[in-house]
Amino acid sequence: MADLKDGDNAPEFCLKDMKEMEVCLPVFKGKWVVLYFYPKDNTPGCSMEAETFTAMEDEFRSLNTVIVGISPDSCESHRKFAEKHSLSILLLSDPGHEVLEKYGVWKQKKMFGNSFLGVERSTFLIDPEGKIRNIWRKVRVKGHAEAVLEKVKLISG
Repeated sequence: MADLKDGDNAPEFCLKDMKEMEVCLPVFKGKWVVLYFYPKDNTPGCSMEAETFTAMEDEFRSLNTVIVGISPDSCESHRKFAEKHSLSILLLSDPGHEVLEKYGVWKQKKMFGNSFLGVERSTFLIDPEGKIRNIWRKVRVKGHAEAVLEKVKLISG
């Protein structure tokens, strides 16, 4: 499991998007990247997070920033999720957990006394040179996208 911290190089990856097209992190070189990991399409918290990032996408774009969401769900699940919630942000599929593990967000979790492996909701802010500039772990959805936008404004200018 990765123990990433601010200043580390962001681990590179290639994953498929909603249209099953491969997207690789290096294509965003020269831009800020909000890379957020979420547990599951169409759950209340994940829907709210994706909808909020979508609503704020123009503000992020004006700061040379792209938003990328990653979960273990399939490309088809992402497509339906995006259609249902009118999402315009990029969603990538990591069913084998390779990228989730590289970023250290595939973790042991507990719910109702049961232990299982799952995604710890986390966000990584990556600068235009590919370095991690901020990490939010165990994210609470309410107010999160706004906090990320404020951080981008603060350190990108």
